[in-house]
Amino acid sequence: MSSQELTEHGVDVGSADDDGSHSHIGDTPCPIVDSIDQIGSRWRLVVLHELQNGERRFNELKRETDANARTLSRVLDDLQETGFVARRMEEDAPVATYYSLTEKGESLAPVFEEIGSWANEWLAECNEA
Repeated sequence: MSSQELTEHGVDVGSADDDGSHSHIGDTPCPIVDSIDQIGSRWRLVVLHELQNGERRFNELKRETDANARTLSRVLDDLQETGFVARRMEEDAPVATYYSLTEKGESLAPVFEEIGSWANEWLAECNEA
C-alpha cells in the first residue's frame, strides 16, 4: 500500500525524508528501514556476508569481494562504527590487519540464510547463475 493510500485510510505515515523515503510511521521509527540504513548498501552486505566465513585480512577481503581498496576501507570503517565488525592489528613484520564479525555482526547469519532462501525461491536470476 502506498503512503497516499495509507493516508487515505487514516494512517499517519509521517513526512517523507529528503530522499523521499518514510523512515517513520507516525512517531515510531520503522525498525526495518533503520536496519537497512545500517547494513543495506551493496558493499556492506557483501563484506558482512564474506565475514560470515570467519576472520579475514584486508587483502583477502579485497580479493574475495572484488571491491577496490578505497571502497573496502570506507565500508569496513562504517561497519566498525556501527558495531558489526571488529579490527585486529598484528604488529609483527609484515604488519597485518584482520577483520571479523562482532556478536552483533554474527547475529545476521540467520538473516542472510533467510534472504538466500527467499532469493533461491523467488529470483530467477539466482537460480540460473
